[in-house]
Amino acid sequence: MKETIHHLSHIDLDGYSCQLIMRYTPYKIFNYNANYGAEVKQKLEMILENIKNSKEKSIIMITDLNLTADESRWLNNEVNRSTNIRIILLDHHGSGEESAKKYKWYFLDVERCATKITYDYVKENFEFNEPTWMEKFVNVVNAVDLWKQEEVENFEYGKVCMRLVNETRELNRVMFATEDNNYKLSLLLEASKYLDKDDAPILLDDKIHQLKKEFFKVEKNGTLDNLATKYIVNLLGQKRSQNTIYYKGYRGFLSYGVGNTSIVGNGFLVEYPEYDFIIDVSFRGAISLRANNQVSVAQIAKELVNGGGHPNASGGRIMGFKEQYRYDKVKQQVEQLIYDKESVAGKLEYKKEESN
Repeated sequence: MKETIHHLSHIDLDGYSCQLIMRYTPYKIFNYNANYGAEVKQKLEMILENIKNSKEKSIIMITDLNLTADESRWLNNEVNRSTNIRIILLDHHGSGEESAKKYKWYFLDVERCATKITYDYVKENFEFNEPTWMEKFVNVVNAVDLWKQEEVENFEYGKVCMRLVNETRELNRVMFATEDNNYKLSLLLEASKYLDKDDAPILLDDKIHQLKKEFFKVEKNGTLDNLATKYIVNLLGQKRSQNTIYYKGYRGFLSYGVGNTSIVGNGFLVEYPEYDFIIDVSFRGAISLRANNQVSVAQIAKELVNGGGHPNASGGRIMGFKEQYRYDKVKQQVEQLIYDKESVAGKLEYKKEESN
């Protein structure tokens, strides 16, 4: 039985391209993405939890991310406690040299981008159903990621592909990690179709807006904003069971970093009228609340975070909020805040009754 692969990669063209390569292997794969800093360890913790819960023999595959000495030591120790996990790390950042010298699972090559390292490694070590365009695409990513301007054709096409990934922000990658990953990989797959066309960089550049709309379009056409909003509202609806919160008996929906609350929030409340309010928390703890005449979110904002606004639109900031890269950690903070506020309110009400 083949091992399940939990693939953590960077959030740029090189990182997602590593995951695109792995699509052409016959393994069960779960993709995760992270930028540097605390996000790397949080995602690795999530991977370890998922492997523990699945009890499957697994590979933790890390591409286009170098681990610090502390992160490498921690991960190595965690994996050594298990008999069903092994690590493969494929990277090209020289800052990982200390870890690469210490751990056999840490493969470092500063002469190739991570996509090219992954491509060569997969061809040698995995079953691989390689499409005809793959090698050229890998060379495109290698040219732009290592900034090889002398490879003019590959470099220019790579710049457009880089922008295709960097400016693809319609989906929040914490709330919608799987969907956002699929969105970016689908766009890169579409980009592969123009590699051999005349004036390929210009052609792809002209197609980007259309490709994005095609991903979100379900039935009829519309503006990208409207298509993406409808798609996001549907995704939020699918998460109702785990994203519902309550405040003083009112039912709310908690989202994280979705933004555009006036449009998305109101769209959600119209689609799901059983909810009294929606609250979106930004990565820095700012909150935006929307209601549809069923509760005053101005009052909720005042009570929770000393914020305010209008009955159907208000906001504020959670003091001491800790930025997270996992939704469950955000929900824990918000539910603790609600619990604390309701407990204080209950005590004050009890004292008031006693005094009477």
